[in-house]
Amino acid sequence: MPKPFDPEDVLNLPLMANLATIADDGAPRNAPVWFQWERGALWMLGDRAGSSVHRISRDPRVAVEIVDYDNAGGVLRHLGLRGTATIEPMDRALFRRLLARYLGPEATWNVWFIDTVARIDDPDGRLIRLDPDSIFTNDVSYFRTGPTLASHMNRTP
Repeated sequence: MPKPFDPEDVLNLPLMANLATIADDGAPRNAPVWFQWERGALWMLGDRAGSSVHRISRDPRVAVEIVDYDNAGGVLRHLGLRGTATIEPMDRALFRRLLARYLGPEATWNVWFIDTVARIDDPDGRLIRLDPDSIFTNDVSYFRTGPTLASHMNRTP
């Protein structure tokens, strides 16, 4: 039987999230995103002209799914967040913390990536903020070993 876990256990890992939004025609859309969990909110990157920002501006209902999966270690934890997102102006300090989470210390960042993709100082940059209305956790990490030997207990963020 699946069991709950502390959402912070997954929110503090540098995992990919899937952001689900609603398109103009009412159809679902999803996009993989990097995220930062701070101040009780999930922060994701956006751009003024980006499709996720456009869809959220039109209909702010979103869902975010994050999966912590390690087949060899028998780890399978799913975290779902639901709620209404907002589009926020770029916060460069938060953006740098988000990037450091995935890229390591700033001194090691790929200059090409920062200048052409991440563009920290781009005035069109936006942050997508989700203060979740609901959070769902599901831990079936014992799918390989059984519940008493689940190896995720020894993982660190």
